[in-house]
Amino acid sequence: MPVGPVAGGGIGLVIVALIAMFFGVDPRVILPLAPTQSSVPASGPPSARGQADPMKDFVSVVLADTEDTWSAIFRQAGAHYEVPKLVLFTGTVESACGLAQTAVGPFYCPGDHKVYIDLAFYRDLRERFHAPGEFAQAYVIAHEVGHHVQNLLGIAGKVHAAQQRSSAQKGNALSVRMELQADCLAGIWAHHANRSRHILEQGDVEAALNAASQIGDDRIQLRSRGYVAPESFTHGSGDQRVRWFSSGLQSGDLKSCDTFNAARL
Repeated sequence: MPVGPVAGGGIGLVIVALIAMFFGVDPRVILPLAPTQSSVPASGPPSARGQADPMKDFVSVVLADTEDTWSAIFRQAGAHYEVPKLVLFTGTVESACGLAQTAVGPFYCPGDHKVYIDLAFYRDLRERFHAPGEFAQAYVIAHEVGHHVQNLLGIAGKVHAAQQRSSAQKGNALSVRMELQADCLAGIWAHHANRSRHILEQGDVEAALNAASQIGDDRIQLRSRGYVAPESFTHGSGDQRVRWFSSGLQSGDLKSCDTFNAARL
């Protein structure tokens, strides 16, 4: 995920209460961290060029489903969920976080509140990472939306600031906790979406868990380098990604996603 400026989204005091609910702390402790910038306008489904593309439609439908889930969760906390924008690209794309290429994979840019998806990644997910299935693809989108939720809650800004004060190794460790939390938030989406809209079918959970495992840093490094270097992890191991996605999926509770205070990842 490209690192760039983190915008808080102007979520105000009501989101401070939501953060407090997230971590189970006194809101007065985190009040100074509340972002004050104005919000980015919401957007609808992306405009498609040329003929209809089933994969584009699929991504748009999944994104809309995450909006339903997170809007309900925020509303329950007395807050408004600001929906992210979706950008589909091929090859390279310019974002507020800089120029990104296909090799980066799907990412979320906190600077412009956009989820960037290169549809070619889904071919890699199926052929290179051996993680086929629509729900595996949906998990990837939900993970990036998880980063959007972190941005709205001010978590992304706190982590980025801490990384700037840290060594490379400590910065990587913070990135791992950030990424695993996004996996857990993806699991929360799946939990609530299935409970309210019955989206899961036989084998879907297994497909998502397989995808989480296959794109763990250890699996990727082993395939590309032939060895594993845990100190360079930025997303977590396959087992860790499975564990945290499962935590959100099983509980549906934001408090189950506190990776930053977890003794065991």
